[in-house]
Amino acid sequence: MPHFVMDCSAEVLHHYDEASVLVDLHRVAVDSGLFNEADIKVRVRPFSSGLVGGSDATFIHVFASIMSGRSTEQKAALSRAVVSLLSQRYPEVANIAMNVSEFEKASYCNRRMLT
Repeated sequence: MPHFVMDCSAEVLHHYDEASVLVDLHRVAVDSGLFNEADIKVRVRPFSSGLVGGSDATFIHVFASIMSGRSTEQKAALSRAVVSLLSQRYPEVANIAMNVSEFEKASYCNRRMLT
């Protein structure tokens, strides 16, 4: 935890190395100072097709799921940092966005918590 999942048009990854995208997203999460580096998970999910505003267009959307407890300002700064990085990295992609969702600590469980 936290999880960063980047949905994108497959075309985006035809032009850029997926491994470097993962490293870049991981680095932004670390640099935010909000998370323990060892806990950060990053994934990329390319889609072969999709519509934006009813038209075929390239897109990137990052979904961050984090544990509750961060301020609105911290979450907004994280979104801005990720969108800024991706906008610099992919200047030809007009549709870049991110949102942060929280899950509550009381209902979260992972394997390490079972022991």
